[in-house]
Amino acid sequence: MYRTIAMKRILMPSVKTKITKRALIVSEAAKLFKEKGFGGASMRDLAEKVGMEAASIYHHIRSKEELLEEICFGLAKTYETQLSEIEQQKIGYPEKIEALIAFHVQLIIEDVNAVSVLNNDWKYLSSEKMIDFKTMRKDYEKRFAALISKGIEAGVFKNVNVSIALFTILSSLRWVELWYKPTRGVTKEDLAKNISAILMNGVKA
Repeated sequence: MYRTIAMKRILMPSVKTKITKRALIVSEAAKLFKEKGFGGASMRDLAEKVGMEAASIYHHIRSKEELLEEICFGLAKTYETQLSEIEQQKIGYPEKIEALIAFHVQLIIEDVNAVSVLNNDWKYLSSEKMIDFKTMRKDYEKRFAALISKGIEAGVFKNVNVSIALFTILSSLRWVELWYKPTRGVTKEDLAKNISAILMNGVKA
C-alpha cells in the first residue's frame, strides 16, 4: 500500500508555517548551495537572499560550514528516524522496502534542495564532522541492507547479492532529484509506486 509518509522533520518549511529567521536562513542556504554548490556560494549571497546585511546574518549563524552541518545532519537524522519507524512496523519485508522507497521519493520532492546538498556537498564537512556523517550513512545503509537480507532469509526475496541490491535501489532513487518536476504531471505517490514496481520486481521471489 502506498501512502504519504508523515516525516518528523523537513528542512524546507511550509508557506503556512511561521518560521524563525534562523530556519529561513537554513532553508535559503540549502537552495543557494544547490544552485551554486557549497564552494561557489558566499555568506554575502545568502544575506541577499534573505534580505539582510551581510554582517547581520552572523547574529543568527556562525559560518557557512555550520549551515552545511545543520542541513546534512538534520536530513540524515530524518532518514534515520523514518527507517526506525519502518523497521518496527508489523509488515512484510517487501512492504518495508517499498515504504522506504516511497519515503525517499517523498523527501526528494518535498525538500529537494536539502537532499541535493546532502548528496553533493557533504564532502565539504570538516574532517571531524565528516567522520560522524559517514558513520551515520554507513549505519543507515547497513540497516537498509539488513531488511533485504532478512527478506532473502524469509524466502520473499530472491537470493541476490545484498550490496548490489541495496546500491541499485539507492542509486536508482538519486535520479529523481534531477528528473522530477511538478509539470511532468506525476504525483509523488505514482512516482513511488512505479519506481517500487520496477525495482522490487528484480528482488521479489
